[in-house]
Amino acid sequence: MASNGNMLQPQLPRFSGKNFNQWSIQMKVLYGSQELWDIFERGYTEVENQSELTNQQLVELRENRKKDKKALFFIYQAVDEFIFERISTATSAKAAWDILRSTYQGEDKVKMIRLQALRSEFDCIKMKETETIEEFFNRILVIVNSLRSNGEEVGDQRVVEKILRSMPRKFEHIVFAIEESKDLSTLSINSLMGSLLSHELRLKQFEVNPEEVFQMQTSFRGGSRGRRGGHGRRGGGRNYDNRSGANSENSQESSSLSR
Repeated sequence: MASNGNMLQPQLPRFSGKNFNQWSIQMKVLYGSQELWDIFERGYTEVENQSELTNQQLVELRENRKKDKKALFFIYQAVDEFIFERISTATSAKAAWDILRSTYQGEDKVKMIRLQALRSEFDCIKMKETETIEEFFNRILVIVNSLRSNGEEVGDQRVVEKILRSMPRKFEHIVFAIEESKDLSTLSINSLMGSLLSHELRLKQFEVNPEEVFQMQTSFRGGSRGRRGGHGRRGGGRNYDNRSGANSENSQESSSLSR
């Protein structure tokens, strides 16, 4: 929606109770652009006896109050009605945010259970034989992003090493080459993906269609049987002719003796 002048008010991503992690990332970027994220994370301290404050401190206090009310209004606008009821009693933006985070991201115990499941999934993941590099990277990065959004520190080196350990045998040579020639502590996930995609493309260029191999093998076997059979029959014919000739000569000798 447009505001006065040429400034545009950013469109607020709406939270309906699902995918809190994704929504919170979007909100963090949006509130950061408005210089409001500190108010959500740390809040501000209200001072009862303002007479003891300096002029500078008073200015900062009033500025923080305005930021807090603006941030709280943004949250009200960014949630569905039934979620608004949960935070309507919050007196500050930080209090409203804490309610949403504890409700939809989970308390510490629930968060720990979720992290354990994600760690196990990360440790067990393997690339399937029928999977492409891009599909496998997408699958593993979904887990990595979920781990990070739940507070787990997952560095690129850990992800790179896991990917290299999870490749099928057809990538064995390129994996060995990368491990020997690259410094895994500085190799980025995107660079690794680029190397593996290039190797995958070369594999596809030299890939033989399994149906064509089967047809070639079948044709070769059939031709071999035909040639062997033909030689047998021709050989058998020669033996029969020889035997017939010998029998004919014996018959002629017997006839001469009887005469």
